Amino acid sequence: MKKLLAIFIAVLMCATLFAACGSNDATQPADAPSTDAPAEDAAPADDAAPAEEEQTPAEDAPSDTVPVEEMTKLVLGLDASFPPMGFTDQDNNIIGVDIDLAKEVCTRLGIEFEAKPIDWATKEMELDTGKIDVIWNGMTVTDERKEAFELSRSYMNNTQVIVVMNDSTIASKADLADKVVAAQTDSSGESVLMADEIYASIKDGAHKQYADYVTALNDLALGRIDAIVMDEVVARYYIEQNAQPMTVLEETLSPEEYAIAAKKGRTDLIEAIDKTLDEMQADGTLDKISLQWFGKEGMILR
Repeated sequence: MKKLLAIFIAVLMCATLFAACGSNDATQPADAPSTDAPAEDAAPADDAAPAEEEQTPAEDAPSDTVPVEEMTKLVLGLDASFPPMGFTDQDNNIIGVDIDLAKEVCTRLGIEFEAKPIDWATKEMELDTGKIDVIWNGMTVTDERKEAFELSRSYMNNTQVIVVMNDSTIASKADLADKVVAAQTDSSGESVLMADEIYASIKDGAHKQYADYVTALNDLALGRIDAIVMDEVVARYYIEQNAQPMTVLEETLSPEEYAIAAKKGRTDLIEAIDKTLDEMQADGTLDKISLQWFGKEGMILR
């Protein structure tokens, strides 16, 4: 009996031992990776895909300037108080000679047009930062602007003139001595006035600055200033359209030409505009726009 009991205990102990040895494999998931895989099978850290910071640095990225053939819109920057070149009408629409020219150019190039009013004194910054594509607003060609911008060929002639009230005692440039003389900030009129020998003789030895010529003309009518040095094109249009008792003196300060400006390096855009304006001159479109705004053909010439 004792012998049979000993045999039974021995069998039971063996069964327990085998069950314990097999439990490690039984509890491991069938798809679990083997813990016995050799270390050399793992991919070395140096062979890993390069991190994003190892890609081309931002400073080496291509320019975001869109070639003219890929442009979908042309944003034109202007002083919207510069009749007849570009100004806001009673319905708050921006209209003018330059607006009509630019719209037709955009139509022929197959791109959308947008007029964006800007502060004329910050026009260079607006262009350099890409907020506008062109300055197209009766902008005078100067040596400084030739260096700063890509300029189109000229499309209009202009002259800087002196505007006074009809009853003014000012009859010539010399009469500006001791008078309050105005000009638009950062305009060619301002530059011409400051460079003239008469400048030191005007009242207080300095001119009065205005953000736009329409405000200056209003102040002239109110007697707040005595004279304005400004673009003849704008002066004559404003006086005629508003029936103002003002006079443009015969003595002029400086002949000049208007052109269109783009950011330095945008030769493709300027060339496309020049080519389209040439086509518009050849088919008579420039004369139609000239007749509409000036009452005669030939004012817009390439």
